[in-house]
Amino acid sequence: MPSATSDIGLIGLAVMGQNLVLNMADHGFTVSVYNRTTQKMTDFVAQCRASEPSAARVVGFAELSDLVASLKSPRKIVIMVQSKAVLPSDRDGVDAVIDQLLPLLDKGDIIIDGGNSNWNATIRRDKQMREKGIRFIGSGVSGGEVGARFGPSLMPGGPEEAWTHIKPIWEAMAAKVNPKTGKAIEDYAPGKPVTEGETCTALIGPDGAGHYVKMVHNGIEYIDMQLICEAYQLMKTLLGMSAGQMSEVFGTWNKGELDSYLIEITTDILQQADPKSKRGFLVDKVLDTAGQKGTGKWTSGSALDLGIPANSIAEAVFARCLSALKDQRVAASKKLRGPSKGKKISGKAKLIEAIRDALYCSKICAYAQGFQLMAEAQKEYNWKLDFGRIAMIWRGGCIIRARFLQKITQAFRKDPKLVNLMLDPYFKKALHDGQANWRKVVALAAERGVPAPAFMSALAYFDGYRSAVLPANLLQAQRDYFGAHTFERTDTPRGKFFHVDWPQKDRPILEA
Repeated sequence: MPSATSDIGLIGLAVMGQNLVLNMADHGFTVSVYNRTTQKMTDFVAQCRASEPSAARVVGFAELSDLVASLKSPRKIVIMVQSKAVLPSDRDGVDAVIDQLLPLLDKGDIIIDGGNSNWNATIRRDKQMREKGIRFIGSGVSGGEVGARFGPSLMPGGPEEAWTHIKPIWEAMAAKVNPKTGKAIEDYAPGKPVTEGETCTALIGPDGAGHYVKMVHNGIEYIDMQLICEAYQLMKTLLGMSAGQMSEVFGTWNKGELDSYLIEITTDILQQADPKSKRGFLVDKVLDTAGQKGTGKWTSGSALDLGIPANSIAEAVFARCLSALKDQRVAASKKLRGPSKGKKISGKAKLIEAIRDALYCSKICAYAQGFQLMAEAQKEYNWKLDFGRIAMIWRGGCIIRARFLQKITQAFRKDPKLVNLMLDPYFKKALHDGQANWRKVVALAAERGVPAPAFMSALAYFDGYRSAVLPANLLQAQRDYFGAHTFERTDTPRGKFFHVDWPQKDRPILEA
């Protein structure tokens, strides 16, 4: 039986699990590891010994019981396996691992689910573990392979007393940000972790709060990527720009307000030559069908359930779905005719600037939808979320990290009760300054038949949100006409409902 000398254990040595282990080891923590396929664990430990500076702190075990015995009390065990449970009644690989662990654990031990689990499953697991005296944390992890290795954004949700025990490890592992600039500090290398700056993690809230916030992060990631793709498509289609030329544009944008990880990698992607044909750019050879793992769908579904208009996020999901219909689209392109090409567009520089403004304004709306969704979720699930803190956590390590998030942090620090990001003075001014170009781009896209669903839906959200009167009065009248669903009147106090027998003339209006 091994002695209890390890600080933390990790189960599941796929790429993310391996990189988190190395990250923890870099920061001086001894990590016990286990994988269902023992050979994978053995190979990983051997590779560590051969190449990683801090790999002596990685200890492998072929049996779960030995891994548990190797951990200091209270035991802290991270599960990094694929999660598929969505409904509270669903069970998956995470539950199977928990079932194996429970007979080996003592009361007060801590299980951490670091996978992309649905928040409903995390709420259920938290309740089940509390009943058994085990503390449970569902921690969102964002940043991909590199982030996991050198500094991810970490979004844990669970009991405060459990967070106290894992906090030193999570704060050490997480990305670090320069507090003055809001930029991630990326001067890292194996064995030389970043230790200074504000750390990109904090306890989000109880039970499923961490995984919910991670899900919203992913939903925003969907729309952020779609907006960038639409900017690319507009420049390519309307201006005939090459990938290399667009790379220069994105590179310029990355020096201003749009500075972000996604703009940065877009700049890199667009200048990559095709290594196979040795001619042209690789992006032009990539098939235009996008995959997805489901978190964008979860975000859109939650928005529908909670009645929050996250239409741009949903539009980004549908854009991926439409891209998957490749064969149908190819066939339709030969039968369905769009508008004529029209005159050649002049004023290239001005149109590029307009696309930039449309991208930035749409991005503001997308984030506004994400934060409004989290605000409604905290009411539904009895959480208390710190939106300024969440924006801080997203400034480094995660996929949506951006200079822009420093402004969001400041907005919620100034007004923690801010009901919509668009109402913050900075973002309100940005929308007002950019909307003429935004409208120009959306109109031009519609006129020329270039699909720009994310730009269009974001503009519709902006116009809808700023409208004191919407046509829902007619809609509610229709509902009362065919289903007696009642309606409120503009000349009576809110909360008083009426019904009228619409098909017949001169019938009195009745109170509901």
